[in-house]
Amino acid sequence: MAGPPPSRRARLSGVGDTAFGALPGSSVLGIHAQAARQAIADAGLTQGDVDGVLCAYSLVEPHLMLSSVVAEYLGIRPAYSLGMMLGGATGCAMIMQAAMLVESGRCRHVLVVAGDMRLTGMSRDGAVAALARVGHPQFEVPYGPNIPAYYGLVASRYMHEQGATPEQLAHIAVTMRRHAGLHPGAHMREPITVADVLASRMIARPLRLLDCCLVSDGAAAVVVSAADASGGTRDSRIALLGAGQGHTHEHVSQAPSLTDFGCHEASSRALGEAGVTPAAVDVAEIYDSFTITLLIELESMGFFAKGEAGPAIAAGALGLAGRLPTNTHGGLLSFGHSGAAGGLTHVVEAVRQLRGEADARQVPDARLAFVHGDGGILSAHCSLVLARA
Repeated sequence: MAGPPPSRRARLSGVGDTAFGALPGSSVLGIHAQAARQAIADAGLTQGDVDGVLCAYSLVEPHLMLSSVVAEYLGIRPAYSLGMMLGGATGCAMIMQAAMLVESGRCRHVLVVAGDMRLTGMSRDGAVAALARVGHPQFEVPYGPNIPAYYGLVASRYMHEQGATPEQLAHIAVTMRRHAGLHPGAHMREPITVADVLASRMIARPLRLLDCCLVSDGAAAVVVSAADASGGTRDSRIALLGAGQGHTHEHVSQAPSLTDFGCHEASSRALGEAGVTPAAVDVAEIYDSFTITLLIELESMGFFAKGEAGPAIAAGALGLAGRLPTNTHGGLLSFGHSGAAGGLTHVVEAVRQLRGEADARQVPDARLAFVHGDGGILSAHCSLVLARA
């Protein structure tokens, strides 16, 4: 599995984000613009340099052509514009698409941006109803399950097969909160304990409130540049060495397995294209919509053997000084989750780690980062391997 030669590999030249949490008084387009302008400035570019725009989607302001609307709002006239929707995998998939655009010569600098106002822009019932529509219209939706119920089903099966405990899942939430406490823009920064997680109210057995990701307002953006155009950017060191996707199903009732998902294929393709193994990764930013999501993905991707991630995490493996520092910004569980932007923040954090700009949460001498996003009920997967030159 080979990607383009190193001299042609796309560079992630700029990143930007808003604070996550409650952003009353903001708008969907306003936070898109805030993150986008920050990323373009971070790249040392102007809006006139951007010739490609990729956007995700919004549940709060569901424009049919959001990439065109955002370009119009920013005053950009791109040569290529596209809206993408792959759930939580959208952020990584947009980076993969942007890389293909610049490596083919179609574009020079592509703006990737996502954002939504899911906390203050819609009611709790509205959010629950919107997300419940991801279920199969014939075999799932009529029976009333919501997103946590689907993941509770996955967690129950995994815990039955591998013997994982609620305490091991709780350690994931505690670690993510500890990392978020070091990020000034995180939605939730107050420390929590394993006891706090186990005492939080049951949402969908065996998942409790603190096993579930947050609902936030927020936006994130990345500029992806062609290698031969990155010389004019502020920092051209961060290259995309590998990318891959894997898809086994859309609806959980159609999934071939409840413990084996497309994250295995996605990560294998990305790592293979980069020519590295999981053991070489210095820092990982992996989708954590629920604690069980991260646990299953870590094992499927080969970072831990089956059944070994839970005990390792309880012993501190995902901490900043652990075997695999993971979700150093706090992830979806504590940094925040505002739809596709939540997944894109994993990319933003990886770039900052590789640049050495992560301040108190910096992993020493991080040179190789792995990023993964998944959408639906562990159904759509996209992995990225980033490296500092």
